[in-house]
Amino acid sequence: MDKFSRRALLGAAAATAAVSAVGTPALAAAPQSGKQAPGFYRYMVGSIEITVVNDGVSRMPITEGFVENASKDDVNAALQAAFLEKDFYAGPYNPVVINNGAKLALVDTGTGEQAFKASKGLNGRLPLSLAAAGIDPAAVDAVIISHYHGDHINGLLKADGSLAFPNAEILVPATEHNFWMDDGEMSRATKPRVVFGFKNTRRVFSAEVLKRVRTYDWNKEVIGGVTAIGTPGHTPGHTSHVVSSGAKSIYVQADVTHAPFLFARHPEWHFMLDVEPVAAEATRRKVYDMLVAERMLVQGFHYPFPSVGHVEKSGTGYREVLVNWTPLI
Repeated sequence: MDKFSRRALLGAAAATAAVSAVGTPALAAAPQSGKQAPGFYRYMVGSIEITVVNDGVSRMPITEGFVENASKDDVNAALQAAFLEKDFYAGPYNPVVINNGAKLALVDTGTGEQAFKASKGLNGRLPLSLAAAGIDPAAVDAVIISHYHGDHINGLLKADGSLAFPNAEILVPATEHNFWMDDGEMSRATKPRVVFGFKNTRRVFSAEVLKRVRTYDWNKEVIGGVTAIGTPGHTPGHTSHVVSSGAKSIYVQADVTHAPFLFARHPEWHFMLDVEPVAAEATRRKVYDMLVAERMLVQGFHYPFPSVGHVEKSGTGYREVLVNWTPLI
């Protein structure tokens, strides 16, 4: 059997390049694109069609306190174990559109048009992805909100403050809405990011948005085939959703974990954005134990695009197993 050394391969490549240079005319260099295509991905849950519409990613520096009960070195070690750049957290954003045949519903809205401009296209990409998927924002009947963090609600508004989904009813968890709209809770907030959350919620939920708001309760259908599940901790009213049709179902987990290469591998870690970190950890373990036991598909807002897969036990935590891409739906 022939053995190839690195030196032999490099020599062969150089010889080929030399022959090409002598024997063929040079072609004009093709211009580089320099950008990604908008991202969308479709799959079926029974008779319900789900379209994952990518909103881009965040890029946050890893500082002490990024995880409240783990060091910066611990976080960097986890990033490098996943073959990722240390010192920065690149967090994906992946809302989903649910078409149950009667309603077209968007679950969470991404970071919004203002973020697209501020980040120079790194995030705020939902309008591009919707357009690529052939989904008209004016055709959206309902926007289902999981919780009131900016990457889930800011896309309710365009950059000029007008409604991004002008014909949509805005369906929000009652517990979540009551917390963030409570002046007393706002006055008692001490964590800077929670204080900012209250201010941002009041900005987004303008009079025009509030006119379209309807609250929903846990353990009840929000729209046909979509049931709200209370998963508090990340925020007090944080809500996940189970989409079911026939014998098929998927758990749309919102922020039960953030990027799984950090917070599924280490369910004990308390992310700086968790309003109630101890409750968030308990919820995370309960949900992930259920997903493992039932071998249930999960859709993760902060999973790598297209952000759908299974989870399995791995050491003291869990590991995501993303679905294989398929051209069929």
